[in-house]
Amino acid sequence: MKYLRFKDAQHPDGCLGQLEGDTVKILKGCIFAGNLQETGESAALDSIESFLPPVDSPNIIAIGANYVDHCKECDAKLPENPLVFIKTTNSLTAHGENIVLPRNNPDEVDYEAELAVVIGKTASYVSEADAMDYVLGFTCANDVSARDVQLKIDSQWARGKSFDSFCPLGPYLVTGIRDVEDLHVKLRLNGELMQDQPVSDMIFSITRVIAHLSAGITLLPGTVILTGTPAGVGMARDPRRFLRSGDVVEVEIDQIGALRNRVVAHS
Repeated sequence: MKYLRFKDAQHPDGCLGQLEGDTVKILKGCIFAGNLQETGESAALDSIESFLPPVDSPNIIAIGANYVDHCKECDAKLPENPLVFIKTTNSLTAHGENIVLPRNNPDEVDYEAELAVVIGKTASYVSEADAMDYVLGFTCANDVSARDVQLKIDSQWARGKSFDSFCPLGPYLVTGIRDVEDLHVKLRLNGELMQDQPVSDMIFSITRVIAHLSAGITLLPGTVILTGTPAGVGMARDPRRFLRSGDVVEVEIDQIGALRNRVVAHS
């Protein structure tokens, strides 16, 4: 199933819909409680002008250095355990919304295409064998990163990963995906393919990551886990390629869709 959140004139505070073909069926209830029902309303997909993030997440947890080739391009040592960091919830933004270059540190803002996992029920100390039972679905993510803040100014990752609009998610939350490791994570910058790698290339699997995180951190329903980015990031290119106002970034993952955002300067 493909779910999306959006707002329009009839639903100015936002609503949840299920996509069937080119039609969005409006739902009521809570996706995490499993009590969704159709309202009888519907909308054409191409009539939706304003998407919302597919979940209103209580926490965004991310994994760094989770692809061998990405570690190599950054001259980074392969981690022995998942490398965990946090993105604050103010960074959350939607498909079609702008990535805003921060006013004070706009020059080294980078893209990172990622598969995002959405937790569906409270998870605490779960095993790898049971981890997928706690997953509601998957969506596309862009772990936008101010590299100068992350690596030189702060020497830690929290602020450089958490500027406003630095976590685009969407456009859809997709449930029921089998063989997740067969999915390909791609990123296009102004139409040029910059990243393309299968999820199977991850160092730490999704089940390992969930088990690792839930061992002491309770994962609440709606928690978003970014699972790491493939090789091809802007800071590792020669010459380096950082985001500039006017750029268009698209993260595409098989069976999910394409998350599209334009880059703008802070006004």
